[in-house]
Amino acid sequence: MATGMVMATVMENKTTTNSIWYVLYTKPKNEKKVYEKLTLQGFECYCPCQRTLKQWSDRKKWVEEPIFKSYIFVKKPTSQENRISILQSPGVVRFLYWLGKEAEVKQTEIEAIQKFLGEFESVEVLSFETGSILKIKDGALKGMDGEVDYQTEKEVVLKIEKLGMSLVAKVSKHHVEKNR
Repeated sequence: MATGMVMATVMENKTTTNSIWYVLYTKPKNEKKVYEKLTLQGFECYCPCQRTLKQWSDRKKWVEEPIFKSYIFVKKPTSQENRISILQSPGVVRFLYWLGKEAEVKQTEIEAIQKFLGEFESVEVLSFETGSILKIKDGALKGMDGEVDYQTEKEVVLKIEKLGMSLVAKVSKHHVEKNR
């Protein structure tokens, strides 16, 4: 059972802008192992993680946990050989499909996740439902649109991105505006 503070960290290989990334579905609890193996093979990968304090009956320990359970991002393979090599790596199940084709993630979306992790201490992964769209006007996510999940007296919870999952951030109502 995890308790305590959560701090975000990121595992990644640097890449160029305008790159397309695929979402790779892994066996449960194999995200970091797949990331390491594919990186050693020369593939550009991204596995966003958070540092979580875990508590057992006899001790507490900080551990790195992937934010997207059973998913990592890999730069679009340049050849069919590379694609097959990725799929044959231990721990890999398949590429994620969206609307009948391999799900593509733009470099700007990867960078938005990185910025998000750099600014917010607590990160959750949730499925999303339709809501009103707000524009964030301050902070690392300035200019990004987010879908309203719910509101408290002083904060609004926004879901950002797509692929059936989203990053969730509590943002002060003073830092958002209605999208026109």
